Amino acid sequence: MAGVEQPCYTLINFPMDTEPHNDMQLKLDLEKGDIKKKIEALKKTIGIILSGEKIPGLLMIIIRFVLPLQDHTIKKLLLIFWEIVPKTTSDGKLLQEMILVCDAYRKDLQHPNEFIRGSTLRFLCKLKEPELLEPLMPAIRACLEHRHSYVRRNAVLAIFTIYRNFEFLIPDAPELVANFLENEQDMSCKRNAFLMLLHADQERALTYLAARLDNVHGFGDILQLVIVELIYKVCHVNPSERSRFIRTVYELLNAASAAVRYEAAGTLVTLSNAPAAIKVQAAASCYIDLIVKESDNNVKLIVVGRLSELRAQGGEAAARALPDLAMDVLRVLAASDLDVRRHTLQLALELVSPQHAEELVSVLRKEAVRAQAADHDDAAKYRQLLVRAMHRAAIKFPEVAGSVAPALLELVGDGSELAAHDVMLFLRAALHTYPDLRELIYKKLLECITSIKVGRIARCALWLVAEFADSEQRVQAALDVLAEVIPTPASDQPNKEEEKSEEQKPEAPARQLVTSDGTYATQSAFNLPTREGAERGVKGSGLGAALREGDSFTVACACSALAKLGLRLPPPRAARALHLSAALLAHHKLHPGSNGSRLTADDVEHSALCLVAGGAQPEAVREALLHGTRRALHALLALPDRAAATLLPHAEERPPAVKAKVPVEAGIVFPALAGAAAHAHHDIFQISLSKAVQGRVGGGGGGGGGEEGRLSRVTQLTGFSDPVYAEAIVAVNQYDIVLDVLVVNQTDDTLQNCCVELATLGELRLVDRPAPVVLAPRDFASIRAHVKVASTENGIIFGNIVYEVSGASMDRGVVVLNDIHIDIVDYIQPALCSDADFRQMWAEFEWENKASCHAPHPYTPHATPPHEQGYMLLVSVNTNITDLREYLDHLLASTNMKCLTPDKALSGQCGFLAANLYARSIFGEDALANVSIETPAPRTAATPAHPAPVLGHVRIRAKSQGMALSLGDKINMMAKSPPPRPVPEEAAPRLDIPAFLDD
Repeated sequence: MAGVEQPCYTLINFPMDTEPHNDMQLKLDLEKGDIKKKIEALKKTIGIILSGEKIPGLLMIIIRFVLPLQDHTIKKLLLIFWEIVPKTTSDGKLLQEMILVCDAYRKDLQHPNEFIRGSTLRFLCKLKEPELLEPLMPAIRACLEHRHSYVRRNAVLAIFTIYRNFEFLIPDAPELVANFLENEQDMSCKRNAFLMLLHADQERALTYLAARLDNVHGFGDILQLVIVELIYKVCHVNPSERSRFIRTVYELLNAASAAVRYEAAGTLVTLSNAPAAIKVQAAASCYIDLIVKESDNNVKLIVVGRLSELRAQGGEAAARALPDLAMDVLRVLAASDLDVRRHTLQLALELVSPQHAEELVSVLRKEAVRAQAADHDDAAKYRQLLVRAMHRAAIKFPEVAGSVAPALLELVGDGSELAAHDVMLFLRAALHTYPDLRELIYKKLLECITSIKVGRIARCALWLVAEFADSEQRVQAALDVLAEVIPTPASDQPNKEEEKSEEQKPEAPARQLVTSDGTYATQSAFNLPTREGAERGVKGSGLGAALREGDSFTVACACSALAKLGLRLPPPRAARALHLSAALLAHHKLHPGSNGSRLTADDVEHSALCLVAGGAQPEAVREALLHGTRRALHALLALPDRAAATLLPHAEERPPAVKAKVPVEAGIVFPALAGAAAHAHHDIFQISLSKAVQGRVGGGGGGGGGEEGRLSRVTQLTGFSDPVYAEAIVAVNQYDIVLDVLVVNQTDDTLQNCCVELATLGELRLVDRPAPVVLAPRDFASIRAHVKVASTENGIIFGNIVYEVSGASMDRGVVVLNDIHIDIVDYIQPALCSDADFRQMWAEFEWENKASCHAPHPYTPHATPPHEQGYMLLVSVNTNITDLREYLDHLLASTNMKCLTPDKALSGQCGFLAANLYARSIFGEDALANVSIETPAPRTAATPAHPAPVLGHVRIRAKSQGMALSLGDKINMMAKSPPPRPVPEEAAPRLDIPAFLDD
């Protein structure tokens, strides 16, 4: 871990609106003020030093007038002050005043108050000057025998830190701590001592543990955690020691502490030589018990994720051992958190075997019944998850589809449930895939269709009824059901008084409808409806209300379904279906909706064509409606992402394992010949620490985590001719940005107090100010700065380098730095979502940024936003790209978004392209975009030899304004940069081996 920077021990927050300090007043308060004034002055002094400023003559004042005080608050502040104050001169020698400080802390180490002793010992762990520590070693040793455990455990930590940094100061530390451990009774002190032996002298730690293996279960949890880590490290280095300690690990699976059980389970899977099925089952049982008993939802998610990894990495052994525990996993559904339930359902579906499939469906049905009575906020979403889980279970195990269908039909209700659409998706797949269950499902569908009043669900149900009426008996049954709900011209006479009261009500503003590809739906200019479709809350009840008072499209779908039912009957018997369709049209002609809405001209035309086709029954129409739709459905369900909706967001799903392609000239790594067992021997503690320190691998848009990836993120900050040259490696982690700035002195003078002063623009905040350094002639130094990221949007980091030249007449020199632009692409990742989720988010998100591919002006504000609180901005994108697919690929590569539209829908050349894009930020924010572009008609200036650039729009919607604006700016910048051209293989340089050998 050579690349890990030193830890930060203390975080101090200072208000930004503090008044400028007065040096004389500050010194006066420290010298002659009372205790309260001295405390406030000491706090200001600490803030001034942390900001990089200096106050000459202050050190002796604090030593003379503040250090002798016995107030506990002042002593705590002094510990911080002595930690941050410079203790050496410019040539690296210790300040003489620090001898007085050392004597004061020697007295604090002998203070009768145990808190002062312990705090002083903790402070000594942070000192890096051996000259200060050497006189204090006898007092530190004496603290090991103090009566209070707080002092003893901090003394052990102080000895451990000093031995690790300056071994020559206390060479007998392992022996001293080992003797202390033998006689110590306090568990926290024993933990610290054992931890030191673990890192300083493993042989002594093993000797101590081997003598007490039978008593490990009685130790405290903090000591047991260190014992598990020792066992893992020893067995990792020396596998022959496994048989000696593995029984202890099995015993710790039943420890009282949840943390100990979790670590013991992970160690058992990694180290045990027992049969794979046995150790996997023991670890999984421990994990499941942790999930059920632990109340923290974050812990539940972590352990469920660990179980999923165990299933993925366990191979055949996990496939044999874990299915028996699938039903135990379902006990976690008692948790109230929706994310925990989602991950649990996904894990249960991965683990379950055909032997337990029926039992799994039974449990899910009971959960669905229980969830119907729940009234919490996420109840509807949880029912939707249960429907999707049962759908996927039916796909995985077809034998349970018969018991799933009736349970799901009970959840349809009036269609207002979130789960209703998922139920229709299941019915569509089940009716097509399971012919033996078709009769049962069709009968249940006819029973519940009359209660559906939501237009979107009613349209789905009507299509299923017409599509799968394969026999004359089913057609007649469907017509009987529809005849009961379809209004006739003589029925449903409007109430005059009710009509007048409705007319007096103000009309609701028209809503822009959104089609499935994300574009705005166009309405007929001849007959525009005055209100949106009644998806919810229409008057009346059931399908009859949806057909009488619902939207125009539902009526058109009902006419299509009746026409298809008529085509399935001989011409004499088809008249009934046509009569019902004509009656529905006549009703809407004579009795428009309650607020005067009528059928659109497009829907009237469509319904009339259905009537004509049902009456004439031409062969082409019969082939298209009766057989073409079934073939299209078969092709749709054959797509992997259309079989069933996923439970987890696609960003959280594990990608399929892809075998790495190794070039033929790559060198052979011989440990790889040892087989799969060699790859499992990685230090899990070291790996977890590396992940925590490094953040996202390959973050920041620059390659991997190696040197090649770091070099691709280098940003030049100054010119080569400046007195100080600077460049920075920008590493974007999940919630912060790390700037590793290399500063080079290009002069022959010594630069003192060379400091990098940074500032930010946007939702970025500088965490700490980089400390000043001294640069010798032609010397260099590395300075780190951390910037906190608050939201997903573009930002700018700017600043300058300030330095002082020793012996020069000028006071200070300044070099202005180039701006560092933080790109939004560093924070968003491609993701997937279903079409229904995309449309729901599109309707919910209020910010919209519209990027025009041919707007003549760079920024043109839109007068009327698409929503009441919406936002729209037209951004000109002057692109020279002439191919539609090339523009889309360039857009995806520049914005790091994922295209949701299938490739099959984008194939072909029709002169128009519409696609939906989706991405998620590292903060969990969603970003949606819709691309609608076309190639212009040929003109004199745009001949086939010189085609014109593409035209169109890119609509962006996000939850926050900043994210939408940043994506719009990114698209505007993308249009100015040409897409990368692939280098043909023929153009790549090749090495002529025979010619090379001849030379």
